Amino acid sequence: MNAPKTIPATIQPGFRILLLASAGLIFMLILVGIMLRASQAGLACPDWPTCYGRWTPPVSSSGFIAYLHRLLALLAGLSLVASCAVAWRSYHRLSWVLRPLLLGLLFSGGQILLGRVVVIGDLQPGMVAIHLGLALVVLGLVIVPVVIALYYASRIDDAGQGSPIVVRLNYQTPFARLSLVTLAAILVLLFSGTWVAASGAKAACTGWLLCNGALIPGDLFGWTNLFHRLITASAGILMTGLFLQAWRTQRHQTAILVSTTAAGVLFIAQVLMGAVETARHLPDYLLGLHIATAVAVWVALVVQVTLTGLAGGSLGTEVKETAVVGKRNGLILVRDFLMLTKPIVVSLLLVTTFAGMVVGAQAWPSFSLVLWTLLGGAMAAGGSGAINQYIDRFDDMKMQRTASRPIPTGRLTPGEGLAFGVALTLASFYLMVVFVNFLAAMLTLAGILYYVLLYSIILKKATVQNIVIGGGAGAIPPLVGWAAATGSLNVPALFLFAVVFLWTPPHFWALALVRRNDYARAGVPMLPVVRGERETRWQIFLYTVELVALTLVLPLFGLGGGIYLVSASLMGGALLFSAWKVWRGEGNKSAWKMYRHSSMYLAFLFLALMVDALI
Repeated sequence: MNAPKTIPATIQPGFRILLLASAGLIFMLILVGIMLRASQAGLACPDWPTCYGRWTPPVSSSGFIAYLHRLLALLAGLSLVASCAVAWRSYHRLSWVLRPLLLGLLFSGGQILLGRVVVIGDLQPGMVAIHLGLALVVLGLVIVPVVIALYYASRIDDAGQGSPIVVRLNYQTPFARLSLVTLAAILVLLFSGTWVAASGAKAACTGWLLCNGALIPGDLFGWTNLFHRLITASAGILMTGLFLQAWRTQRHQTAILVSTTAAGVLFIAQVLMGAVETARHLPDYLLGLHIATAVAVWVALVVQVTLTGLAGGSLGTEVKETAVVGKRNGLILVRDFLMLTKPIVVSLLLVTTFAGMVVGAQAWPSFSLVLWTLLGGAMAAGGSGAINQYIDRFDDMKMQRTASRPIPTGRLTPGEGLAFGVALTLASFYLMVVFVNFLAAMLTLAGILYYVLLYSIILKKATVQNIVIGGGAGAIPPLVGWAAATGSLNVPALFLFAVVFLWTPPHFWALALVRRNDYARAGVPMLPVVRGERETRWQIFLYTVELVALTLVLPLFGLGGGIYLVSASLMGGALLFSAWKVWRGEGNKSAWKMYRHSSMYLAFLFLALMVDALI
């Protein structure tokens, strides 16, 4: 049972999972701990480790939070101890894996002792801030080996084999040094933010950017708040510089560019939510999101700094990348980023979103609500499309229809495409949270995850039912519009979802008939490829019948009146005729017409619903 004498060639999947579990548990522990302190819920369980001598969770909400915090602390501690034990036994020669874990375990011991006093005691704000600072340091120390383990696992997977791992972190370039400085600034910012919240200084300045309308505060609490805002501004300048430098010098370092971009967007979201909290108090669940976003900025930067050190970039490479970026045509670049968003698809989704708003409210929504809802929806759909193009970049090279996209042609790097998509999707969620409502934001997030994870990554190349199941992603926008206008969902809203859900398969199967050879070359199991054209044509007709039948019964559930019913009957008849021609015909001409007509059908169907709702 002696430890290995050679440097390992890989980091085993089980250890990677253990490291990820440790980091995830510590992240959750920090969030619950901050909520525990903010709500004074720690007083609900004055004894330790039990709660009034019992091991079962209390009935009260505050007692449950305290119980959950202790459970997470126990699980996080056990997973961290286990990670240290495995690293000591099998990876002790990898100092950048073992030492951060041991330091994290050491700091967590002091963190636990201090946390016991902080939760139930009335400590000075400085001690509360130190408590959070230690927790963030522990989380950062655990994330470092997580990133290293995943980094070398991906390199081995790409090569199919691996040589002994040699971990070196190099920070010799201007970008690398700026990354370290920005990381330190964010830690100071989080420390000062906790100090402001714990001291009550947050209430001393209710305006933004000025403090109660004054440039110079009148008391100590005001100066504390102003000092925090100055730190925020300084960190913002550093973050902006890091973001711009990443897009100039790290275009071919996908993970670095994505993590830097994510950190930048999360930082802006954090500042925005902080400003909103200053002007008008956030509800508890949004306060929790505010805290989670702050910790997420730290996590993203720790990941970015670790990746930057592992990449060990050179000054010459960064200079060359900057020169290449400077020679790019701005108009062509804007066009390429626009192409990543699939603007035609986005336009159709925005029609259904806006219709959902009008039909849900039975009135014309306010301009500001329309603006933020459609902007957030466009960013969510466009960002999801960009991420999808990153995922499909190798398949797109094999397909005539997609071979001219920006990533397959090399006009944009994969890192630029993915980072752009991540930026748009993150920004869309926070825009919805701040300017629309939380339900619309959560539905937007659900649509993003549905399309990116369930459809693009899992279903698309796994089953012939990819379009049928994945159609739910495109059916969520009308629900977003409905929730934005009403703040809730009901049964009629679900019928709008069902309409788009049934519309999706015949629409895309018609395209698949035309592009059957493309999908076959790319290995995508679309219905014409797997079951043949005859079965596909029949399924198109069958789904179209179901779709038209559903649209005609919507008035029975309070959706649409006479104008809608007449319009749906006429347009449905025309669509059925197109589907019948696809079923009975040969060749691709009828299928291509069906594909184009079905897009216009959906847009005008929702337009008819809007007209009926407004008359």
